[in-house]
Amino acid sequence: MTKRLAEVAKKAGVSEATVSRVLNGRSGVSEATRASVLTALDVLGYERPTKLRGERGRLVGLVLPELQNPIFPALAEVVTASLAQRGFTPLLAARTIGGVPERDYIEMLLDHQVSGVVFAGGSYALAEAEHGHYRALTDRRMPVVMVNAGVADLGFPHISTDDAVAVEQAYGHLRSLGHARIGMVMGPEDHVPSRRKLAALEGKEFWVERTNFSMESARLAAAKLIDRGVTGMICASDVLALGSIRAARRLGLDVPSDVSVVGFDDSALMTCTDPPLTTVRQPIEMMGQAAVDLLVNQIEGSGVEPDELLFEPELVVRGSTAPAPARG
Repeated sequence: MTKRLAEVAKKAGVSEATVSRVLNGRSGVSEATRASVLTALDVLGYERPTKLRGERGRLVGLVLPELQNPIFPALAEVVTASLAQRGFTPLLAARTIGGVPERDYIEMLLDHQVSGVVFAGGSYALAEAEHGHYRALTDRRMPVVMVNAGVADLGFPHISTDDAVAVEQAYGHLRSLGHARIGMVMGPEDHVPSRRKLAALEGKEFWVERTNFSMESARLAAAKLIDRGVTGMICASDVLALGSIRAARRLGLDVPSDVSVVGFDDSALMTCTDPPLTTVRQPIEMMGQAAVDLLVNQIEGSGVEPDELLFEPELVVRGSTAPAPARG
């Protein structure tokens, strides 16, 4: 017990006597200090006293769908820094293929008495997926913010890049370069952001192949598009764009002389690829800060409507796009 008091006191930056007063429910401790002690207790993995288990600390969950796509670590960096500035401690939960399902992460975060959760991709982005596990958050009246487009009936606010504007920028860029046969390397059929991108091009001519957001699946999808005579490709992420470039090269084609490729995200190191990637930039820093602002407003009791806040993307032209090849 003495060791636990010392560790919690050090983590919270208070005396052991103060920790003892908090754990025993005594008066004479400010709410800020009390919250710091409870957060330190949670972070260190100590079980709270029974009478304190229903109270939330200053922990915030950040659930990511993966870490292989550099855009998600970039978002995590913004969100965690912004949370720290507001006095909250982030708990990172990154999903992996075949790993812990999103439902289990939600249960874990609730067990840790988090004050709120930021999701950056999850089953809410898939229209046909199971969404029942989000009800546990609704039942607890848990403050939640979801990043990127998703199903509309969950009752949580969303922070998204405007997918329609993004794909219109990319499509317009390729058309201006003379590309008449344009392919789309998109996510699964029920992926809401991909649906929005395709819907924005209604009435225009294009070809579509679906992927599971891995580089290998993008290579296979892009190869099918190239076989159909596509000379320009728009991809739903930078990772898919890199897989598409690999497909072109394996077929003996040059990027961008034979095939132009446009990504989406402008994630780290896209200026260092060969060739540097033309892509549509998501304003990740502004989106991450906005997500934290919305979450903290909910935590502090301010009313937040379950609306979607759209951010304007920006086309960044680099070396992976060029005029369409001349047809002999």
